[in-house]
Amino acid sequence: MRAPAFWREDGAAARLLSPLGALFGDIARKRLARDAPRASLPTIVIGGPTAGGDGKTPLALALARRLEAAGERPALLTRGYRRRRGGTSSFVADLTRHGADDVGDEALLLARAAPTIVGADRLASADLARRLGATVVILDDGFHSRRIAPDLTLIVIDSDYGAGNGRCLPAGPLRAPLDAQLAAADILVVIGDGAPGRDIAARANKPIIAAHLAPDANAAEAMRGARVVAFAGIARPEKFFSLLEASGADVAARVSFADHRRFTQRDCASLSKLRQEQGARLVTTEKDAARMGGQLATLDVDTLPVTLVFDDAAVLDRALRGLRRADEARLCDP
Repeated sequence: MRAPAFWREDGAAARLLSPLGALFGDIARKRLARDAPRASLPTIVIGGPTAGGDGKTPLALALARRLEAAGERPALLTRGYRRRRGGTSSFVADLTRHGADDVGDEALLLARAAPTIVGADRLASADLARRLGATVVILDDGFHSRRIAPDLTLIVIDSDYGAGNGRCLPAGPLRAPLDAQLAAADILVVIGDGAPGRDIAARANKPIIAAHLAPDANAAEAMRGARVVAFAGIARPEKFFSLLEASGADVAARVSFADHRRFTQRDCASLSKLRQEQGARLVTTEKDAARMGGQLATLDVDTLPVTLVFDDAAVLDRALRGLRRADEARLCDP
């Protein structure tokens, strides 16, 4: 689906759906409060307050790289959202033989940074990670499901979007009441400097880490002055389009698809025609490219990779050190 425009404003459609939103919110609040089993490894859980687009995947990638630089052996756990094949058992995503249909598009990105285990049973996935030598696990989609107890919970906020209209699904974008989500967080990671994100940070009374998305320097330089047709099937395609423009690209056309879109032959033909009409290059996100497979080379599509950069990581580094000390104390406790 594509996020409806009324999720940004508290208009008539949002008010009409508010009873359903209140019911959904009450159920989600209770789920957040329930007990969950603890894994055999220190567990970092990442959550986003809304139904996609907050920045969970970039944060998971940045955390994995930071932990590895500190001497840890992180593993990433994901359920493999929208995968079409595979059973229920947990398994390791293999970039040499798995595609988006096998593991989901997010797992293909995560597996570039650290061993990534796909499976609905988070405890089984964590056990597999431990057997493979991991010292810490990161879940980029386990906050609201509460299938496994976190040792550290990070909530990532898109500062330009914030909480949208502040209502729960389907009246708004929130996956649970905002206050309940903030209460369950240890740290907030706020991406960008938009007013909605600053407002949430002010009301949260939690440690805050400011961050921003930075495009790959070489890819951005290649885009500078280039005429491009940009397309994206992510939750908030406008973020990608804006980043392209900020990199100096001449964005001749913007094409938005539903989140996690499986591109069809008709989609590819339409994009190819648009490229020819505009005399431009095609460019998309890494997540969309992961779903395209062989279509990527056929269409000659470029990507603009992005990385999450922490403006000041002192709060995060203290939390990560505390996570390791707590685990060592737990292991030593008779």
